[in-house]
Amino acid sequence: MSKKIQHSQNSFIYIYGHHSVVDALSNPRREKIELLGTKEALENIEKTIPTGLKKRIIQKQELDSLSERGLHQGLVLKARPLSPPFLDEITKSTKEKSCLIALDQVTDPHNIGAMLRSATAFEADGILLPEAGSPRESSVMSKISCGGIEKTPLIYIKNLARTLDELKKEGYWIIGLDGKADELFGDSKLPAKVVFIMGAEGTGLRRLTQEMCDYLIKLPISPKMESLNVSNACAIALYEYNRLHSIKF
Repeated sequence: MSKKIQHSQNSFIYIYGHHSVVDALSNPRREKIELLGTKEALENIEKTIPTGLKKRIIQKQELDSLSERGLHQGLVLKARPLSPPFLDEITKSTKEKSCLIALDQVTDPHNIGAMLRSATAFEADGILLPEAGSPRESSVMSKISCGGIEKTPLIYIKNLARTLDELKKEGYWIIGLDGKADELFGDSKLPAKVVFIMGAEGTGLRRLTQEMCDYLIKLPISPKMESLNVSNACAIALYEYNRLHSIKF
């Protein structure tokens, strides 16, 4: 169903920000290369630094150059990108309830990072991205996810329509969020195993993707605003799914 993304041994990203770095350090699937930081910031997380990891004290100006707008909080981790799991590893579990997010031409790493944060907060099982045209894991995505990228997998798939068809056979209902849909979110009970499909802002879901959906729904919002940011819509959908299925943490 999905494809393993092969990373070059020379590829790496810079993970920056306190929460993102601490979560990456505690993730056994993350290959760490070197931890950079100010003396004070390194001392503050000393107990979370794996034994043997190379660390180096550098000045704030150098950390600024390794992060977007200097949002590093004194910490930058040089690390390898994560190896995404196969979708089968998730769908073959014995869970009665399962929620996945599928992205249809959503390419902004800021939005994907925000959705990773929401997906982790509401314990979604993963985010599906078409292999062609979708961004790979990046420093920006990691920072915006606030550590979510370490806990919720990005799963790259070769063909969205074919994958959705296979997920239906696994008992998943495919639900597209579309601002032009007739049915309102909340008017019907969500199935226990769902895939929420989120489309790109502006263009929305492609016609073929819509045809693969069991049904389309829209969020009830004021006519003063045409639509929500895709990451906000994702958070609302996940919250409503958990509420309807009485999922508590």
